[in-house]
Amino acid sequence: MRASDQGNIRVGISGWRYAPWRGSFYPKGLVQKYELHFASRTVNSIEINGSFYRLQTPESYSTWYKDTPDNFIFSVKAYRDITHFKRLRNVDRSIADFFASGFLELKDKLGPILWQFPPTFKFDSGLFKNFLGMLPKDFSSAKTCAKESERYVETDAREDQKNKKLRHAVEIRNESFVNDEFIHLLQDAGVALVVADTAGRWPQLEEITSDFVYMRLHGDTELYRSGYSEAALDYWFKRIKLWRDGKQPRDAKLILPKDRSNTESRDIYCYFDNTDKLWAPYDARKILEKFDLADNLEETPGKISEKYRKKSKKDGDAPDGDLFN
Repeated sequence: MRASDQGNIRVGISGWRYAPWRGSFYPKGLVQKYELHFASRTVNSIEINGSFYRLQTPESYSTWYKDTPDNFIFSVKAYRDITHFKRLRNVDRSIADFFASGFLELKDKLGPILWQFPPTFKFDSGLFKNFLGMLPKDFSSAKTCAKESERYVETDAREDQKNKKLRHAVEIRNESFVNDEFIHLLQDAGVALVVADTAGRWPQLEEITSDFVYMRLHGDTELYRSGYSEAALDYWFKRIKLWRDGKQPRDAKLILPKDRSNTESRDIYCYFDNTDKLWAPYDARKILEKFDLADNLEETPGKISEKYRKKSKKDGDAPDGDLFN
């Protein structure tokens, strides 16, 4: 049985605009404006990072939607004004601005929303409970939230998705979150706790608090820099397989150790963020291959196909084979 016949497995990269990838993951001869088009055909999901640094526009999200295959999924990283600057205090307006920024234009390609918190942010029960209660549960409630923002622009594209469920995932980086109350809050809200591999820098928790699992693999032995060995990839492959099937590894890193009961299959979203040494897209591809999910992908990392050669020649962006613009 293929992985896609059970829980849906999405494996990809965190962001796609990295200059060092040009000439490596992005083969020599690939025009820069085709990078998302190419990347979305080598993995089956991408986590949007630009949304963390500044609010994007509906036009950008609409363009990204059109530039990717029909069965593609984006995750969206929440705006840092909410999580890092205001640290969940007086964030009503900021949350409305974020939901009005346009990512609902991803429609059926919208996956989970990632809320990442900085290492200095400590667990505050009341503050966090209030935040979780503010998160829209579907497109309809997200649209209502967005309307509170001056940035909101009405579009027809959201109407056919109004009942689409929204998924949220929380990534923490402070030891104060390692407690039962935090886990219970996530479970009650149906929000996923991110399984984050940070080479031992921050807590790695594997508590399942929702009907899906969200993973961020930042580096095996060195944060953001090291690639994953075959043994390390096999370690994560086995975990993904168990989580997909509704199970828990025997050595799962749990706060609530008795919470090991099997359940229905789960969707998996796994993103490699070990970008500095160029490993992320290749590691993601290897996991997809282990699940036989790379067979239907149109492109291969590091190899330019005739399709892009023709596009480059047609565009005429450069007189020779080095066509980065």
